[in-house]
Amino acid sequence: MENKAGEGKQCIPLLTPYKMGNFQLSHRVVLAPLTRQRSYGNVPQPHAILYYSQRTTKGGLLIAEATVISDTAQGYKDTPGIWTKEQVEAWKPIVNAVHAKGGIFFSQIWHVGRVSNKDFQPNGQDPISSTDKPLKPQIHADGAVAQFKPPRRLTIDEIPQIVNDFRLAARNAIEAGFDGVEIHGAHGYLIDQFMKDQVNDRTDQYGGSLENRCRFALEIVEAVVNEIGADRVGIRLSPFANYMDSRDSNPSALGLYMVESLNKHGIAYCHMIEPRMKTAWEKFECPESLVLMRKAFKGTFMAGGGYDRGDGNKAVVEDRADLVAYGRLFLANPDLPRRFELDAPLNKYNRETFYTSDPVVGYTDYPFLENTA
Repeated sequence: MENKAGEGKQCIPLLTPYKMGNFQLSHRVVLAPLTRQRSYGNVPQPHAILYYSQRTTKGGLLIAEATVISDTAQGYKDTPGIWTKEQVEAWKPIVNAVHAKGGIFFSQIWHVGRVSNKDFQPNGQDPISSTDKPLKPQIHADGAVAQFKPPRRLTIDEIPQIVNDFRLAARNAIEAGFDGVEIHGAHGYLIDQFMKDQVNDRTDQYGGSLENRCRFALEIVEAVVNEIGADRVGIRLSPFANYMDSRDSNPSALGLYMVESLNKHGIAYCHMIEPRMKTAWEKFECPESLVLMRKAFKGTFMAGGGYDRGDGNKAVVEDRADLVAYGRLFLANPDLPRRFELDAPLNKYNRETFYTSDPVVGYTDYPFLENTA
């Protein structure tokens, strides 16, 4: 039996050590980046110190929630930023708390592109994107319907400024004490809006061919690598996902081209979303897999999207991933690696409190194993 109470940690594939570039991880269970709308006025709050330190283990990797890189980059209320001095200073005690418990902490840097509204934009301007095609109304987790104004298509002259915003955000993340950054290139946000051919309708050097559509993403990778070093850089990609009306006609080719291009930059890891996660909440049976991309990528390969203990272990055993990112399960179980070790029952997550602004409820009040016994 795999999960006898007396088994050693080493028998559980997810709990075996792993070296990710310069980082020695004690296990392969990663805290996925999870949007939590509790950074009032876009400034990280002291309650995040407890939230992240609860989920920290010695030698465990955590990826912080999606963090806005500039005043044009936001599309949701109370998401944290990392473009002002005040924000950088507010992150420091949060990062310190994770480091005090021996954790490794990456910041996910993010621009939403057209997934925004004038309310979130400086001077009420239009959101920016690869395109001027509007996003269809989206139903949020709480059932509310979000409407979007048509975006403004970025001009070629403006693109270097956005690339630079990512570079500065990476520099600020290191200044705040983070060990590295994950570039958010997934889920229908700005970078994905350039990569996917169902969104990007440009006819310049940033549109049309696969190479052109990936140019923006790779310019950001290059700028961030040059700023903070390749060993501190990861990227999250979701070639198969259709979030926010962002789909591609040939996701396998897109994923493969991206990982082969990323190899030239020698980044620490590539974090890919499983094809079965077509939308934010549901798993679908599907024939596609990440195996080709896994084989082609030379760095650490992290998979995420609907994993439980069993298929996480299986992914490691079958060499389909080096690391597995857990979102909802890690949110509801701050001691998830410990529960996986003991094969203990898991707390159920409450979707209704994912995006509320309460500093405790649905945030730091999920019980640890010893408190439920």
